[in-house]
Amino acid sequence: MGPKTGLKVYFDGKLVDASQAKVSIYDHGLLYGDGVFEGIRSYNGLVFKLKEHIDRLYESAHTILLKIPLTKTELTKAVIGTLKANHLRDGYIRVVVTRGVGDLGLDPRKCLRPTVFIITDKITLYPEKLYKEGMEIITVPTPRNLPEALNPQIKSLNYLNNILAKIEATNAGVAEALMLGAQGYVAECTGENIFIVRDGVLKTPPPYVGILKGITRGCVMELARKIRVPAAEEMLTRHDLYNAEECFLTGTAAEIAPIVKIDGRVIGSGRPGRVTLRLMADFRKLTKTDGVRV
Repeated sequence: MGPKTGLKVYFDGKLVDASQAKVSIYDHGLLYGDGVFEGIRSYNGLVFKLKEHIDRLYESAHTILLKIPLTKTELTKAVIGTLKANHLRDGYIRVVVTRGVGDLGLDPRKCLRPTVFIITDKITLYPEKLYKEGMEIITVPTPRNLPEALNPQIKSLNYLNNILAKIEATNAGVAEALMLGAQGYVAECTGENIFIVRDGVLKTPPPYVGILKGITRGCVMELARKIRVPAAEEMLTRHDLYNAEECFLTGTAAEIAPIVKIDGRVIGSGRPGRVTLRLMADFRKLTKTDGVRV
């Protein structure tokens, strides 16, 4: 699929037609995956958790010594302006910052100015049926990147680790892949954090196991505490997942997606659980009130 007709994209300070937004073949974001990004959602004209996403983008950039050529305020205005230009109230926003144009060597000092672009569009990650009935996932051989090598806390343009795992899930005929860390503990899926409910406690892997500290993940933990369900970060094994009462994934695009089978093992009753359904409902309410108005 190419760019949609009439879609406007923010590209290095200007709003241009999507068909005219072109990145140089010498951009290190393309040549080496050298850059960072964020995926953000807008619900009925309210950009959900925009500040948190912008803050995380700047943290990722800071860690890889990439200076974003806009202030946070300027970038926030650019996001809102791009949404307005496309008349999108319910949309998906992709903010990308690359190292910029350089030569064919690795040295980032050869890239004089970062490239910044913002795409606003629609996204549907999974069919509605999976949210009602739950979905099946499998554990794949590809482990999550070592935090000491490429920390998953950096939301970088180099997503090949995730893509390889996604290919393994697709080849197995399921929608999503569970990735383990180097020590065999549960990490996350290719684009979502994972949660279980066991013994009345909501549990999710801690960031140091090698995961992205998801914005939706944090929202869900807060929502759980509000309904008096204890939420804890805990090292988890596949045994813990197989014997959980409930399981679900969280992410900006996926929102909250119930899991009912892992590696052929039925989870709980085999249907989305009570806590999962309550959190799904509460999360939908939160998206209507928490964010920046377009």
